[in-house]
Amino acid sequence: MDEISLHILDVVENSLMAGADLVHIDFEKDQAADRLRLRIRDNGRGIAPEDLGRVVDPFFTTRTTRNIGLGLALLWQTAEQTGGSFDIESRPGRGTDLRVEFGLGHIDRPPLGDMAGTIINLIIGRPEVDFVYRQRITEDRGGGGDDEFVLDTREIKAALDGVSLSHPEVIDFLRENVAAGLAGLGRI
Repeated sequence: MDEISLHILDVVENSLMAGADLVHIDFEKDQAADRLRLRIRDNGRGIAPEDLGRVVDPFFTTRTTRNIGLGLALLWQTAEQTGGSFDIESRPGRGTDLRVEFGLGHIDRPPLGDMAGTIINLIIGRPEVDFVYRQRITEDRGGGGDDEFVLDTREIKAALDGVSLSHPEVIDFLRENVAAGLAGLGRI
């Protein structure tokens, strides 16, 4: 995959297929450590212990619609190529916690891609699921200077008082606000 946002889309799709109704996506750019960190946690069915060690095998999948499972294998490979790391923990019936680290300045690190579009498409495509997206930029600016954008659909749903997240005016509002919030953080 050419962009990190597409890896995220693939991982979250796995979460949704596992029955998750709450997905946390945390993304952090740490300038001082030269690291780009991604963490995706869900409350889905989880992965059986006997399958957990095989999730990075490109020919392993539990899906019946295809017999390859390239998503996590490609993400693992990309992280390793950039001097990063890949770790996954899962508990059946409790969910999965994926942590990936990329070398921020590494030449093989793919660009972030359209993260605003990815988040909005996840929300619109599954309005019944709650998403918490957090993107943080930690920079050494000689005195601190962390910036953060957080979107929590549970808070938005409460404010909308029954209006669907897939309502056209809500979609427009979300697009504008997510794009502006992420643009305010600068480029990754």
